[in-house]
Amino acid sequence: MMIKYSKSALKFLAKADKPTVARIRNAIEGLTHLPPDGDIKTMQGYSDGRQRLRVGKFRIVFRFTVENEIEIVYIIDIGSRGDIYK
Repeated sequence: MMIKYSKSALKFLAKADKPTVARIRNAIEGLTHLPPDGDIKTMQGYSDGRQRLRVGKFRIVFRFTVENEIEIVYIIDIGSRGDIYK
């Protein structure tokens, strides 16, 4: 399974401190397991199957897709709990 990041997700990871980045990358790795690890919930109001993963006070918005028979975890956005849903 492959992991792809959006521009905004990469921007967040570039700004965050090393321990935070390590925790988030670890949690994202957990998404590649079957079944995925972590506190995951499907987000309401979206038709593309978005889900969110909770990592402490941060939220990772992602969805599973398939391109050319390769399963992909597409990381849409990463942010703190208060800002991510706006």
